[in-house]
Amino acid sequence: MTYLSSNQLKLYEDQGYISPIEVLSNDEALEARKEIEFIEQKMPNEIDNAGRYNVHLISPKLDSIVHNSKILDAVESIIGKNILVCSTTLFIKNPYEQGFVSYHQDAKYIGLEPHNWVTAWVALTDSNKKNGCMKMWPKSHLNIKDHNEKFNEGNLLTRGQTVENVPEDKVKSIELKAGQMSLHHPRIVHGSGNNKSDDRRIGFVIQSYIGTNVKQTLGKNSVQVARGEDNYHYHEVIHRTNALMSEESILLRKKENDHLQEIFYKGAKQKGSY
Repeated sequence: MTYLSSNQLKLYEDQGYISPIEVLSNDEALEARKEIEFIEQKMPNEIDNAGRYNVHLISPKLDSIVHNSKILDAVESIIGKNILVCSTTLFIKNPYEQGFVSYHQDAKYIGLEPHNWVTAWVALTDSNKKNGCMKMWPKSHLNIKDHNEKFNEGNLLTRGQTVENVPEDKVKSIELKAGQMSLHHPRIVHGSGNNKSDDRRIGFVIQSYIGTNVKQTLGKNSVQVARGEDNYHYHEVIHRTNALMSEESILLRKKENDHLQEIFYKGAKQKGSY
């Protein structure tokens, strides 16, 4: 059992995130990386750019991470025993690639209300300052902040959504070893820099684990029931994959990603690459 301690919970409530949490072995993280790279080899460009979403629907290795009991125990500590999975994202930064994530808040554009949800960021490779680890602005989760939509080159976010004037002297780097994760609040301001190392930096992000009382206000998300019961039935429930890159799972993933695009670009004047 890996429920968060009272001290960890207080830290999450005060700071807006908790890190690191041990969830996978080195071998489990490596096997997940190998499966991602196998998919990239067999289906070139399929999981690039806007294709990075919901890869767990075609990958049994990533699916097993989503439903990992250590992760779910920690999540339950924050949002309660009834847990739904509402999409995932791969954040892959290749060596010396000019990819970054501007400072932003997840809750701004994702449409999940109320904010009884949490994002799990699982490191499948080491994530550190050199290769562009996440950076958090502690205590910034108390309210929603203004964002500029920049659609800027190299920005891995849909709209290049950016919170300006983030105080760098207060920002904390979230360094993780492969197999560790962080949990962060929907409203915390966070971002990450370029990968200046010789290896890929791969983060698998369950965005997000939601309580069953959470609605999608900008469109439609299907969910998996990860733990407990869904007595609200706000979302269509979809099955877990049991085969790598099956035709059925590929079609399901496309449908879910189309729904996500509608949510992420709701009201936008233009569309980005992600």
